Parts: sequence; structure tokens; C-alpha cells
Amino acid sequence: MALAPQDERTMPAVVLRDVDRRPLEEVLGETQALIEQHGHLVVVYPQGVLPGVEQRLHTVRSLLETDRVALFRPPLPPLGIAVLARQLRQLASCDLSPGVLASAGRLLTHYIHAGALLGTVARLDHVPVGLKSHAKSWVPGSQFGVVAHPRPQLVKAGPDATLTGPEFGTWLLVARGQLASDWVTGTLGPSWKVQGVRETALPEQSPGWWGTARMTEFCAYLPDLSVLYQLVTSVRQSSCHWCGIDVIGDRCVFCSVAPPTHDGGPGSGPPGPRRGPAHRRELPRGRRALTG
Repeated sequence: MALAPQDERTMPAVVLRDVDRRPLEEVLGETQALIEQHGHLVVVYPQGVLPGVEQRLHTVRSLLETDRVALFRPPLPPLGIAVLARQLRQLASCDLSPGVLASAGRLLTHYIHAGALLGTVARLDHVPVGLKSHAKSWVPGSQFGVVAHPRPQLVKAGPDATLTGPEFGTWLLVARGQLASDWVTGTLGPSWKVQGVRETALPEQSPGWWGTARMTEFCAYLPDLSVLYQLVTSVRQSSCHWCGIDVIGDRCVFCSVAPPTHDGGPGSGPPGPRRGPAHRRELPRGRRALTG
């Protein structure tokens, strides 16, 4: 799902449709054209994607014999995936190198709180469901507040029900399915002290991911480009010892090579952020666009 731009600097999204159904030559040609146009390609897709889709993506990257395609599958539900992809599109307008931009997805995933209001948890597979909650889900009118990321939570929705939320300022994106979103906007949002609420269409994959169409999906996220940029640039960068591209984190997202192990000396551990999202600053002027 490609969300509408957050601001005028948000880069447009490219949706790779039906990659497992179209002829391989057609998908290869489309991917090659995108690489030639933008230089690098970051493909964001959910963990619940059909095995044929993921296999086709790996086949295309292998046949193209390139390290300029990064396949990123974060542990987020569909609306969270869409929000993360838009954040990367926002950052693509800055002067971040392709490797830093692609590996920023793993960092930003930690700052996304994604969940849903469900009319039943009988078919919920992605969050642990106790026997009591499972039994209550068969009672007519029951509703459940669920958080799938960053830490699984489940409560029976009501005026006094609480879910642990972000400890920093966020906006709340709400996608309504076949269930009213009153509890999400009237109870959850204020308890999380969100700075604002926006609505969008429900992703097509959401009912299957959550196990029901009687739902409203929500996602708390950092909307400001300046905050996202500061968060990413505050992390130590390094060069991949295999392909030489600049990255943040402990694995190159383009060639998938982990750094060589050391003996635990200074600086041998994985890089971590030096500042949190509360540290804000304006973007320097004159940033060149990065389109891939």
C-alpha cells in the first residue's frame, strides 16, 4: 500500500504489482528500468507475503546480478509497513547515501507502534491470545485492542482499557475496516498523547493479517522529516567490508553481508543511536535529492 505523501518533499512510491503472476521477463525488465533510473532500489514488503512473491523477488535480484536491490521485510502489520515505506520516501529527498537510506528502515521500525481494534481474536496468529480472550471473542459485541509491534499486547477494549504506547510524540494513522474506530480515536489516542490523528484507507492485506475484517487498524509514528533525518544521522555509519557501501547497523542491506567479528574491543559492538527523536533540528539547506 502506497500512502499519500506526508509533505511536498515525499518521493513518489513505485508499486511492484503481481510479481509472482506476471512473466518473469516482464518483472525483470521493470526492475532493471527502475535501477537504471534511480541507481538503487529498496523493496519493502510484509512478512506475511505469499512465498511465491518472495521467491520471485530473490530470483529477480539474482538474475540481475546486482547488489543495488535491497529486499527489506520488517516485522510490521500492513499499515505499519505502509507508514515505514512512506518514512523512507520522505528521507529519500535528503542527502543520505543509498546504503544509509536502506538500512534506516531497520532503525525506524523500532519507533513504530502498530496495532488494531478487533471484533474477534479467534483467528489472530501474530499476537499471543490466551484462552480467556479467545473465549470472550465469541461473545457478541466484544472488541479487543491489540498491539503487534514493538511488543505484543492484547486487552478487551473499554473506557478503562490501556495499551502501552510510545514515550515520545507521535501522530496516529487510522484505517477503518468493518468496525467503528471510536475506541481508537476516543480512548487509545488520548492515552498515548498523540499530537494528531489522520485517516487512510484500510490496506488490502489487513483483514488476512489480523484474521478478521471486523477491525480498525492503527499506527503511531514520527511524521516530521527533520526528526527522521536527525534520528538516522545520529547513528554511527560504517562501510560494508564486502561491497564498500555506507550503512548503519550490523548488516549491509544490499549484499546481506554481516561485518567481520572482533574480539570484543572498543567499537566492536553494533552501532547505536546517540540521540533520541526528542532531539530536533532543522534540515540543512541545499540537500540534493536521492530518488532511489
